[in-house]
Amino acid sequence: MTGAAILVPGGVTATPGRLRLAVLCPHFEPDTAPTGAVITRIVHELAALGHEVHVITALPWYRQHAIEPGWQGRWIRREVTPWGSITRLHPFPGTDKTNLLRRAMGFVGFSALALMCGVRGGRVDGVLSMSPPLTNGLLGWAMKLVRRGPLVFNIQDVFPDAAIETGALTNRRMIAVARWLERVSYHRADAVTVLSDDLRDNVVSKVKPSFASQVRVIPNFVLTDEIRPLDRLTAYRHELGIGNEVVVMYAGNVGFSQSLDLVLHAARTRPDVTFVINGEGGARSALVAQAAGLENVRFGSYQPMSRLPEVLATGDIHLVPLKTGLGRVSVPSKTYSILAAGRPVLAAIDPGTEVPRILDAARAGVAVPPDDPQAFTAALDKLLDDPQACLDMGRRGREWVQQAASPAAVAGAYEQLFRELGRR
Repeated sequence: MTGAAILVPGGVTATPGRLRLAVLCPHFEPDTAPTGAVITRIVHELAALGHEVHVITALPWYRQHAIEPGWQGRWIRREVTPWGSITRLHPFPGTDKTNLLRRAMGFVGFSALALMCGVRGGRVDGVLSMSPPLTNGLLGWAMKLVRRGPLVFNIQDVFPDAAIETGALTNRRMIAVARWLERVSYHRADAVTVLSDDLRDNVVSKVKPSFASQVRVIPNFVLTDEIRPLDRLTAYRHELGIGNEVVVMYAGNVGFSQSLDLVLHAARTRPDVTFVINGEGGARSALVAQAAGLENVRFGSYQPMSRLPEVLATGDIHLVPLKTGLGRVSVPSKTYSILAAGRPVLAAIDPGTEVPRILDAARAGVAVPPDDPQAFTAALDKLLDDPQACLDMGRRGREWVQQAASPAAVAGAYEQLFRELGRR
């Protein structure tokens, strides 16, 4: 590694001089998408540093892939906030998450509105654009050209790699177009930020050598004040019909990137343990059908962000299963939240990638190779048979994440990056 990565300090203070920033993101509070929670907190932390921030995002739609009640009726909604403004746009959602063409058309519609709104509002000191969708790279570039501020392109998941790895994208022409759009978007930015060294290596392999130093690592954070260890006997257990028994939980998107068949395999081998799959997504209905007859499997739905600490406390052991090849293009942010909640992690993910490194550094869990039912159940059995070790892992994970991933530090790193780009 070169010195390109930004090292996030433990306590960042504001630098003199107020910045005026524009942020383009697919989700923002009160939307429930994990990336929405990330960018919402970054914006609030930037505002706390004294900066003016103007957000362009979609109307809330993530949970059911339909615009939430109370937000319908207008394609564009704008609200003024104490720190700037939020402009919310119609996302043209499709209920079938597996239909990539339909989703692409929705991105086109959203992009047209975002372009119209994004280039208005006057000069800024910087533009922060979040991907996916990848189209936000070119939208951010248009905002940069018109509003005269350097562009930082934030990559949460590397697209199209994740879609190719899961088999969701197989058409060669569409892959070629996506690869072209990816390269063009990277090179139009003044800097590209990614969540881990793995993702940095991925992006660097696709850009010109002269641009490699502009690919920076700024990790996501966890809300350690809000997400904290709680008593395991939660009200959410009662709602799911669970008592005092041991709970192994997966909480997150129930999609095609997650190897949730591993959870059902483990449930068949451990009828004495209750397994909870908590979330929504395109793979949920098929998973529910596969779980028919498994009395020790419960399915929970998305809960409000205010209940996230309670949901995490419900699980005694948490799972992070990601299909083969995806560990190098995606960093499940749920890992940080689980550690903040003081619970141990069992990850099934590519070895040598970010999540195994985190678990090893924190001594807060176990990582096994992806898509290996035998290795997965063997590791789970070992955790289940040693409750004290699980408690110790949870305690160490909490201590580690408090030191390594605070929201203020992440926002401070973005502030420093924009100041650096502005001096060029």
